[in-house]
Amino acid sequence: MGLRFRAGAMGVPFLPMRAMLGSDLIGRLPEVKMIDCPFTGEKLALVPALNPDVALIHVQRCDAYGNAQIDGLPFMDLDLAMAANRVILTTERIVANAQIRRRPDQTKIPFFAVDAVVEVPFGCAPHECYGLYEPMFGHLDRYAASLKRDPERGIGEYLDCYFRAPGSWIDYLDRLGLSELLDAARRGASIYDD
Repeated sequence: MGLRFRAGAMGVPFLPMRAMLGSDLIGRLPEVKMIDCPFTGEKLALVPALNPDVALIHVQRCDAYGNAQIDGLPFMDLDLAMAANRVILTTERIVANAQIRRRPDQTKIPFFAVDAVVEVPFGCAPHECYGLYEPMFGHLDRYAASLKRDPERGIGEYLDCYFRAPGSWIDYLDRLGLSELLDAARRGASIYDD
């Protein structure tokens, strides 16, 4: 997927790769094609570009223009932002453009790739946001246990409780629980402690 987003971001129709060679994945993915490299003759897999209609990306901070700073590893975020037709950034906090300019090396997604910015504290919950909060393991463990008991029912109950029922973001966070949020924040902030 990462190379498909990279191809979309580059504006090319495909990218070659070696990653799946020797596995049975190539046979299971009809969009992957095989070629002989015209320069070396070696076998390569080709993956088609992927350009999503909308990308929703969460970041630690950005300004109102959409200049987004990401702490830790950005993984595919920039490629996804550049490949998508529309980008909605959710952010832990919107900061002044002057603050963004003080650390330009941290700006990973530029304003011209962004269509909307929404401030959403704990926007990755129940997962982590590097440097701010860690995963909410108790919550994730309860979800995994419900899937072991009855996968279909577990998914339905989870979606009903955490996605369909909440009337607001605050209601969603209330359902996660203050103790889970505070524990995740304590553990997330501790990565900066010596």
